[in-house]
Amino acid sequence: LINARDENGVTREFSQADQQIAESLASQAAVAMTNNKLIDEQRELFESFIKLMASAIDEKSPYTGGHCKRVPELTMMIAEACHQCDYGPIKDFQMTDKDRYELTIAGWLHDCGKVTTPEYVVDKATKLETIYDRINTVDTRFEVLKRDATIEMLEQKLARLKSDPAADYSDLESAHEAKLAQLDDDRDFIRKSNIGGEYMDETSQQRVRDIGEYRWQDPHGVNAKFFNKNELENLTISKGTLTDDERHIINNHMAVTIKMLAQLPFPQHLENVPEYAGGHHERMDGKGYPNGLTREQMSLQARMMGIADIFEALSASDRPYKTGKPLTECLRILGFMKEDHHIDPDIFDVFVREKVYERYAREFLPKDQIDEVKVEDIPGYQANA
Repeated sequence: LINARDENGVTREFSQADQQIAESLASQAAVAMTNNKLIDEQRELFESFIKLMASAIDEKSPYTGGHCKRVPELTMMIAEACHQCDYGPIKDFQMTDKDRYELTIAGWLHDCGKVTTPEYVVDKATKLETIYDRINTVDTRFEVLKRDATIEMLEQKLARLKSDPAADYSDLESAHEAKLAQLDDDRDFIRKSNIGGEYMDETSQQRVRDIGEYRWQDPHGVNAKFFNKNELENLTISKGTLTDDERHIINNHMAVTIKMLAQLPFPQHLENVPEYAGGHHERMDGKGYPNGLTREQMSLQARMMGIADIFEALSASDRPYKTGKPLTECLRILGFMKEDHHIDPDIFDVFVREKVYERYAREFLPKDQIDEVKVEDIPGYQANA
């Protein structure tokens, strides 16, 4: 209970001036509380909209579902490990709560440009996939070749028997069986080639080209090459399932991300979001995209997100062209990327030394991917860096 007192300490009634002062203070307090609530609600709406956009991108493709959610989580794990590191080149890196919030927002927005990427490119599970997997069409062509080979053999057999009813035609049957076996082997090889892998050597690519020189009679009665130009281009893709043009479309999402974020009037405490979010496909040697930035031109946060994005992609089990790799394989590939000047070497060493990969794996990876990691076997890792 608050009472008014006079100069002698005796309780008295509140004066009109006292009442006006109290009402003025209460009014200002009410305005401050209302403004604070409004700011909190706007922040909540802003964050919800960002997460909604990320969820929409993940929902757009069943093969990348969760990517936009997992990358911010792993980025923050790496950032916290670097923040707590008190030795080596990263020891001076420190984050405030404002820095953490800014990096988290950047993580959620790192792939926002993918809203413009066509689904047929994002979801391309095999090399011949368009609106359907054209491997089935290729299978039909092999069956046509086998049918034609059988017809040719029977015609030759009939011609031989007409001239000599007692003629031996076992050689025709043997050659026919060998021909069918070769076509079956070629078909199995093309089926395997249709599945994108980490690397397709030149010998395998040349075999695809040789098979493409086979002739068959298409539905229009035209004697045509076995593969058209587009099919041959796709089946000889050396890595993954995307052609150069399709990969350019995928890579363009970073340019779109930067363009989109550059148009947003970020407040001062979020002013670095476009740089953090737009740099995760750059390389330390300047050979990345979209801007070809070098290590010195990038912030530590952008370099952290680069490692997070790669590790999540390697370990993800929901990609159309591969299964999730075990921890040892993910770290081995990252180690080679460090040696190739693709990722930041100091952050990678912290990532391994502080076992950030292990914390992420326990939370996001299935148990069958979590194998025993021997850090001494990881290429490029320097335990005492």
